[in-house]
Amino acid sequence: IYIYIYIYIYIINYTIKSLAMNPLLIPEAYIIGAQPLCSQLVGLSKGQKKLCQLYQDHMQYIGEGAKTGIRECQYQFRHRRWNCSTVDNSSVFGRVMQIGSREAAFTYAISAAGVVNAVSRACREGELSSCGCSRAARPKDLPRDWLWGGCGDNLNYGYRFSKEFVDAREREKTYEKGSMESARLLMNLHNNEAGRRMVSDLAHVSCKCHGVSGSCSLKTCWLQLADFRKVGDALKEKYDSATAMKLNSRGKLVQVHSKFNPPTSHDLVYIDPSPDYCVFNRTTGSLGTQGRLCNKTSEGMDGCALMCCGRGYDQFKATLVERCHCKFHWCCYVKCKRCSRVVDQFVCK
Repeated sequence: IYIYIYIYIYIINYTIKSLAMNPLLIPEAYIIGAQPLCSQLVGLSKGQKKLCQLYQDHMQYIGEGAKTGIRECQYQFRHRRWNCSTVDNSSVFGRVMQIGSREAAFTYAISAAGVVNAVSRACREGELSSCGCSRAARPKDLPRDWLWGGCGDNLNYGYRFSKEFVDAREREKTYEKGSMESARLLMNLHNNEAGRRMVSDLAHVSCKCHGVSGSCSLKTCWLQLADFRKVGDALKEKYDSATAMKLNSRGKLVQVHSKFNPPTSHDLVYIDPSPDYCVFNRTTGSLGTQGRLCNKTSEGMDGCALMCCGRGYDQFKATLVERCHCKFHWCCYVKCKRCSRVVDQFVCK
């Protein structure tokens, strides 16, 4: 239903091989009316189709960015009742996304962040015809004798392209002012931007030493994106502190509880309470937690008490096979044995 999800499924499973080709070597793909890729991608809005036709070489990286966001979502919520999975096979997140909940807020943000990340790095690696290395201005606090150059991640281009492409679908919608649909549209746009800004906020200056025998008499520095796990960690913190919103009489989103500080453009917002993820519910897309592994000794969300929602748990024996007795051999590899051990595991009833 949502654009990055469709792009991920379709591009990864159907068109990634053709997209891997350099579009400059297949100019017939740019002939008006010869747009098989963009016409076959399900779920593109009119504006997104136009961008697809102009920037076909970007589509692979939009798909890769969405895939990165999905993997990160699954990692961040691996110990939660909702673990970024769904009963609806029509998309990755399914019907859960039809509810304007905290979970939807996170998935919009992490998906938009993934697209920024993938496109910015594709520019640096010379994979896209319309961008190259970063042209970010030299930081004012960089020592004068350090060189500002190298080939940095093109965050500026990745940010702008992601905003244009991902937000296009929302901006093309026309809903009656003050309707719940308009509230959801504003929520989606806000969380898209929060995801992009997180990537921007965590980008940093990276440097490399030059000189005889590692003397570091000279340094070259460039802009580099943070590891995407840091982006996921930061957005997960925003999820935990997400702000409940509602529409006011002027059709704008305002916080439900006015005694708290209003959310900034870096925060996540939501308009609907989360559904009950304890039990299977096809309507909401909840898989429930029956059969999920839990930690008997933990008092956190991964603990059996919370994960199993008070239903109790079953215990069973499982055999784990692990690497063990590892030794370093000169030169230069590590050789390990494989050891097995029996452990107690617990699953929710």
